[in-house]
Amino acid sequence: MNVIIRTLGSTDYEPVWRRMQAFTDARDEHTPDEIWFTEHEPVFTLGVNAKREHLLAPGNIPIVQIDRGGQVTYHGPGQLMVYPLLDLKRADLGVRALVSALEQCVVDLATGYGISAASRSDAPGVYVEGKKLASVGLRIRRGASFHGMALNVDMDLEPFTRINPCGFSGLEVTDLAALGVRDNLTEVQQTLLPHLLSHCGLVA
Repeated sequence: MNVIIRTLGSTDYEPVWRRMQAFTDARDEHTPDEIWFTEHEPVFTLGVNAKREHLLAPGNIPIVQIDRGGQVTYHGPGQLMVYPLLDLKRADLGVRALVSALEQCVVDLATGYGISAASRSDAPGVYVEGKKLASVGLRIRRGASFHGMALNVDMDLEPFTRINPCGFSGLEVTDLAALGVRDNLTEVQQTLLPHLLSHCGLVA
């Protein structure tokens, strides 16, 4: 199944979210699937069931209530956002399978850098020695997925201390740079993409 890859560069969060919604609402059975890569200006996002008590000290970073699953997380420069806009039935992917594909492509990426990473059954995402490297949060509408995954590449991790990441008090967060990886966002995207396509059964 062919998929269109779009690299959006640095973007504000809310306009991209609205574009994902509009794309999903307008698509039909003939609409090609797309994967969007971007990085966002600083923002905290709250999932549909997120509790505001997990926002400890947001300061001047904007807060956006959105329509994905999950709790609160932070997005900012140096973090690779991966948005799979997929017709799940056509791609023969269940929601759990898509979550697993997103997680496993990061595990494979980390392995290529000599890093041992793993997913967790009790909390979506990818972890290295207990620290969160990537977070996953999806929305399924009209049989199609949007939102996706945030992979910490080389970013200021301080804003994560202002929240309980993904609703977990005291959860530590890491990025690839802290783990010794020197590749930039573009290089990480190029390395990640083949793993993601393989696990989703897609071809660019």
